[in-house]
Parts: sequence; C-alpha cells; structure tokens
Amino acid sequence: MSDSGEHVLVDWPIAVYEELTSLEVSQVSFVPDAGLTQLINLCNADPAIHTIPLTSEEEGIALSAGAWLGGVRSAVLMQSSGVGNIVNMLSLSRTCRFPLFILVTMRGESGEVNEWQVPMGKGAPTILDVSGVNVRRAEKEDQVARLVGQAARTAFTCGKREAVLISQSVIGVKSFNK
Repeated sequence: MSDSGEHVLVDWPIAVYEELTSLEVSQVSFVPDAGLTQLINLCNADPAIHTIPLTSEEEGIALSAGAWLGGVRSAVLMQSSGVGNIVNMLSLSRTCRFPLFILVTMRGESGEVNEWQVPMGKGAPTILDVSGVNVRRAEKEDQVARLVGQAARTAFTCGKREAVLISQSVIGVKSFNK
C-alpha cells in the first residue's frame, strides 16, 4: 500500500505463482480476496491451472481431497476470516491423510479498520495449529515465495497439512475511502 492509500503492485504474487507452477499445482480454489487478486489473476490466465471460485472456504478442502484422489496437486487460497469456515473440514484431511496446502492472507492485524476482521485475524494461527495444520508465517514480502515453496513441498511429498499465513504488513491494510 502506498502512502496515498493506493494499492501498489508487488512481486510476491508472481513469485508464489512461479512456485506453484514449479510444483505442478494444477488446481487453485479461492474465495475472492483483494489481497490475493494478483495471484488469482495469474492462475486464471494459466491454461494449465484449473481455478475454482468458492462460495465458502470449506468447499476448497473437499476439492483438495478430490484433486489428490485424482492425482492432482491443489492449493486453497483464503483470507484469515475464512479459517473459521474450514474448522470441521480440516478433520477430513487429517482423518483421510491427504496433503493440504492453504495460503491465507491475514486481516485483523495492526492498522485494521474493520473490527469484524480482528477475531479471526487473531485466532487463525491457533485454530490451524490445534487442527493439525503446520503454520508458517510470512512477515515480509521476500519471505512469502520461499515459505510457500517449503510448505507446498512438505504437503505434497510428505502428505502433510500446511498453511502459509501472509501478514497484513505484506498485503497492506484495506482502505475503504474512495
């Protein structure tokens, strides 16, 4: 985010897209989110990636299960408020032991102007952790792609549940001023 409040194009979405393609992720599901727009657009433009917009985040967990059974690697993209929607579905990946890779843009952190975002912003890391998901957190832009690569490799090669949380300091604080 620039000093004027305008969203500035950053490089981490491009680096994450390159990580996903290098790991042969061919399905990306998401609930639309401003912090993930550039990454979603890159995935949408790639004919090798099947993108699936979701009505609710838990659908992404079920899609990941089906993708894995079909021999496809997938990623689920969501905002931290969506973590609250996947709690019950996380038991599916744990019980059935299929790999799960989740990328979460954080809200409710320093500078947040929408109070509705604060509870899940604070709770998302703990909820994921107690649900058996290994959590990695990117505080700086130059950490995002590296952590995505590490987490996705661990998920896909070891059959683990992995999440990368992208700090609000990376994606910027949403401005509701026009």
